Amino acid sequence: MKVNKKEIINQISETYSKLSFECQQKLSNSSNVLVLPKGEILVKEGQYSDKTFFIFNGCARAYYLKDGKDISDWFAFDNDFISSINSFFLNVPSPHFIELLEDSILLEISRTDVEKLSNEYSDFERLSKIVVTKTMLQQQERISSMQFHSAEQKYDNILSIRPDITQRIPLTHIASYIGITLETLSRIRNIKTRI
Repeated sequence: MKVNKKEIINQISETYSKLSFECQQKLSNSSNVLVLPKGEILVKEGQYSDKTFFIFNGCARAYYLKDGKDISDWFAFDNDFISSINSFFLNVPSPHFIELLEDSILLEISRTDVEKLSNEYSDFERLSKIVVTKTMLQQQERISSMQFHSAEQKYDNILSIRPDITQRIPLTHIASYIGITLETLSRIRNIKTRI
């Protein structure tokens, strides 16, 4: 599939915050387009990762392995950024994996280039702040949901945010993301289909 980097960068500018032509040119020179298949691992647990990825098309998840179980803690879709946040910002080994759940088109940008662009262009710095804020708010929303909502409310929340999630993400990953068993999720889904 032929992908136009200019189109991807324009999409970032339209979705998050307007970038000047000059800033877009510089971002184009500092980034790479990746066209990768479903199942590709972008980051492995224990790996140092100084890259962030903008998903132009596709979806990904971040997950931990705990006691042999795989626990999803972040899904990212078209027009989202995803990275190993700890590794990217703190330069420590990644505590989790990032895996593509669909064939995906990504724009890859290194931490060094993000810093350079932020120092050079106030519009890129603004974009970075918006991306970080959006990510923090999503994670905060998830923490609140995990602490205060019933299993059914958690499932309803995720459906209200992403109505197509069950078509794009395996149910086992959705169940682990909202902190319930697959059996509980199946029961909730069965009740809803009977209503």
